[in-house]
Amino acid sequence: MAATTDVIPQILTKHENYLLGQWLAKLTASGVEVGDKTELNDQARRFVAGLRKGSEGGRPDNISGPEWADARAVLEDVSRSGTMRGATPSQIATFVFSLKEPLFELLRRENGSDAGKLAGEIWTATQLLDRLGLYTTEIFQRSREEVIARQQDELLELSTPVVKLWEGVLALPIIGTLDSARTQVVMENLLQEIVNSGAEIAIVDITGVPTVDTVVAQHLLKTISAARLMGADCIISGIRPQIAQTIVHLGVELSVVSKATMADAFALALRRLGKTITDRERKSPVKAD
Repeated sequence: MAATTDVIPQILTKHENYLLGQWLAKLTASGVEVGDKTELNDQARRFVAGLRKGSEGGRPDNISGPEWADARAVLEDVSRSGTMRGATPSQIATFVFSLKEPLFELLRRENGSDAGKLAGEIWTATQLLDRLGLYTTEIFQRSREEVIARQQDELLELSTPVVKLWEGVLALPIIGTLDSARTQVVMENLLQEIVNSGAEIAIVDITGVPTVDTVVAQHLLKTISAARLMGADCIISGIRPQIAQTIVHLGVELSVVSKATMADAFALALRRLGKTITDRERKSPVKAD
């Protein structure tokens, strides 16, 4: 691409305030929310400075060079802050694309008498802003993927709580399907709590597990084996008739005591600890005269 780099930085220097005013007006008129007014003004001013620096020392057809680092940094801020606000890729890209019209207007004003030069400068500016606009969408996508991955990790933590039912008794209610990644989180949470509490019995409740196949059964066995290595015996609760039939049909041997409900498993755990459950004697209500 035959790109000139002298006219654009001259315009950015000579007409900076006018360009910023027109650009911000275009952004406001578009109705696209890319941040609060103070933040937007700061980002716009920093971007124009970065655009001027990059076009002075770098090539407009290659924005990956060190000369464009300041401009890229601003666009990264715009993209990441937009991600946190729930903006769309098109809204983020508008931050850059809305600069085209006021910049082209200034290019025509400075080079209107030379049609050939004007066409070249507009073409250079167009491709430059297109590349920068696409860069914002790339950062936006990357930021959104990071947010989704972080939220998935947080959901994994929240969906595998280890509850202390009694001194020496822990419960691990599992809801949803067990896969390799979730099994690892389940193991880590359970083993850490066994270490922290010194529990002797862990109840693994699978009432909320929709189906149990060979893979899920293997994940359960891994969790139970790891707990046993830490000195805690395991009881499985919540095996429904359909799941029991599936386990038998698959020929999977769980090698662990199981109970139909968590209440039954908890009662068994207390008996193993030498605890006795007794009903309180209920006093008959006194009738009023």
